[in-house]
Amino acid sequence: MHKNQHFIYSILFLLFFGGTMNSQEKTMHPKNEFRGVWIATVVNIDWPKTNTDNVEKEKADYLEILDTYKKLNFNAVIVQIRSVGDAFYPSELAPWSRFLTGKEGVTPSPYYDTLAWMIEEAHKRGFEFHAWLNPYRATFDLNKKLLSPTHDVFKHPEWMIEYAGKIYYDPALPEVQSHLTKVVKEVVDKYDIDAIHFDDYFYPYTVPGKTFNDAASYKKYGAGLSLSDWRRANVSNFVHTISTTIKESKPWVQFGISPFGVWRNKSQDPKGSDTQSTSNYDDLYADPVLWMDQKWIDYIMPQLYWSMNNSRASYSKLVKWWSENSNNTAIYIGHASYKIRGDADKSWNFANEIPTQINFARSYKNVTGSAYFSAKCFTSKNFDIVRLLEENQYKYPALPPAVPNLKRIVIDIPVVTEFVKDSSFYTFSIKSPLNTKVRYMVLYGADHISKINTNDATQIVDKITVHEIDNQITFSVLAQKMNQYKACAVTFIDYFANESTPTTIDLKKTFKIYSPAQPNENR
Repeated sequence: MHKNQHFIYSILFLLFFGGTMNSQEKTMHPKNEFRGVWIATVVNIDWPKTNTDNVEKEKADYLEILDTYKKLNFNAVIVQIRSVGDAFYPSELAPWSRFLTGKEGVTPSPYYDTLAWMIEEAHKRGFEFHAWLNPYRATFDLNKKLLSPTHDVFKHPEWMIEYAGKIYYDPALPEVQSHLTKVVKEVVDKYDIDAIHFDDYFYPYTVPGKTFNDAASYKKYGAGLSLSDWRRANVSNFVHTISTTIKESKPWVQFGISPFGVWRNKSQDPKGSDTQSTSNYDDLYADPVLWMDQKWIDYIMPQLYWSMNNSRASYSKLVKWWSENSNNTAIYIGHASYKIRGDADKSWNFANEIPTQINFARSYKNVTGSAYFSAKCFTSKNFDIVRLLEENQYKYPALPPAVPNLKRIVIDIPVVTEFVKDSSFYTFSIKSPLNTKVRYMVLYGADHISKINTNDATQIVDKITVHEIDNQITFSVLAQKMNQYKACAVTFIDYFANESTPTTIDLKKTFKIYSPAQPNENR
């Protein structure tokens, strides 16, 4: 198909569906929208670029990814910190990853806590940091010589199952579930993350001619269930345990899962999607619908890695299906940016495929964001698509929405104690709130105080990480960003991603409010 024909068809497709689905509501520039990118570390897909890079280069390359996606108005990074029984952080439970240091179990040199540093740099730029772990995959191949002596393959061989050239933790074993729960808890307790994230790897994908040999565990723990129901129960019990563990430690930390894009096919279940594909329920023994029903997860991010009109599993049909079958969670869509100009489905050759997908997903009110696999797809290539997104879908910033189970009213309202400006900076001092644990301040700008509208994404000037000193929050913004405005507003964003009522400021007047120091008894 000629490129222009493809573009025209896509527009007509959107117009048709936009006019026929009552659930849809089109918003070109949403103020609240999750915009995430997966940063894959396994086999150095995205970062570090090689496992022999020195620390200085590692850091520079990570910051380049952050700055690229900050410029594109993204607001979340999903960073793989455990991929094969290893860790990108100092841990009692796993060795340092060879994908970071070149040799498993060897610490970075010069030493730095890689995860703590990555989180800090992400937060500086206004990103949420979602810590991505692959719980069940123990190795990427069968070459045990690459593993540290402290790897679980050596410490607990009784936990392991070899399958199709890799080694996996046996999901059925109580001691495995306990250990992996400790792995998650260690990260939640030690690090200032915004979410724990699992992807689609539960029981492994089926490989023809290979058997996942969990017969001994099934015999011991099967309890009369069919093999399929038993495996699903193992995964569901683990998801429930992880959810409970996270919330008991830090209630504001989200738990998100990005499952394979098909729950079940309609041929397998009348409630399934009109697809002909591998499925979560029947092939991976994962039941995302149950997890949502039980409120075990905060967001679902199905990997809809097909083109709009794919014959076996179309993106458009699956967005509709997930929109109609999701509940109790935020719904974000996983996009296959890695397929651009590199897939047998020639729809991916057209620059408008991803923009069209974004527009289509936005037309469903309860679909509130997107994420892209993976980071290198917009940092080292596809610059024509990046430009399209910069000029259209992602022209303005957006704030990640509070997920349904974490929505609440922020009681405190910013109290501005001082505003000064000079030729270089506008500086604001805010009284620390009494009742709210604040993650960010958001600054809005307009040409008159009466025109301030904090629901308008085009008015977002910046999102600033909060540092409290002596019961004050102080931040500065470059004058060149602020000189165009005559008025501004500031809001609090709490750790649950809720936003406060705004306080407006007339930028023509500098001021300082003097008040006696008050003991902050609630902090």
